[in-house]
Amino acid sequence: MSESCKWIVKQLETLPFVKFPFDSQMLPNNGIYFFFENGENWGHGGNNPRIVRIGTHKDGNFQNRIKEHFIINDSKMNFTALQSPPHDRSIFRKNIGRALLNKENDGYLRIWEIDFTSRKNRDKYAHLRNIKKEKDIEFEVTKILRQNFSFKFVIMDNEFSRMGKNGLESSLIGTVAQCKQCKSSNNWLGNYSPKNQIIESGLWLIQHLKSNKITKNDEKTFLKSVKKTKEFISN
Repeated sequence: MSESCKWIVKQLETLPFVKFPFDSQMLPNNGIYFFFENGENWGHGGNNPRIVRIGTHKDGNFQNRIKEHFIINDSKMNFTALQSPPHDRSIFRKNIGRALLNKENDGYLRIWEIDFTSRKNRDKYAHLRNIKKEKDIEFEVTKILRQNFSFKFVIMDNEFSRMGKNGLESSLIGTVAQCKQCKSSNNWLGNYSPKNQIIESGLWLIQHLKSNKITKNDEKTFLKSVKKTKEFISN
């Protein structure tokens, strides 16, 4: 796993980092993204940044997925008790908020966990919500993402090849998650997560952590995606 993890990051070195602010229209329609976080370095020697999250999306939704993480449209913050908050549209944001709340031993974590995209849950639990508090947490999550995170991406158009337990995303996550050399730093916010999977893996992820590592065919597919991405960026 360790050599495969190192190989993945080495291929990504040839691609530029994307940092906030950025033009989402310059991103592809389909692909896999790799997030890096300030202060988090890999374990293969030197100070190369380590991957802290890998993700993808449904067909044609890459740009929107990234915008949901960073809240490019600030109007998304104008939610009420009868609407879903931004972290219900981004498990990445939900996980960062979980860690912030758990770090402070804040009982509001119980409300943060409720999925308010469900009309049933909105009707049932709206009276428990503190919207000002939720907005404060969402603003903090946005600040952390914009200041501390950057990402790279590779273009991959075929949704079946990207997603699911047999997709490339799964094997990439499994490879990085099971690398014995890449560990989180002592100061990593994820260490405060209430989710053991995040603490143990050092990734802002819960799914696909035990997936099989990338195969030789996966490597060929990945290299083709990197090449296609370079061409996309240069045009």
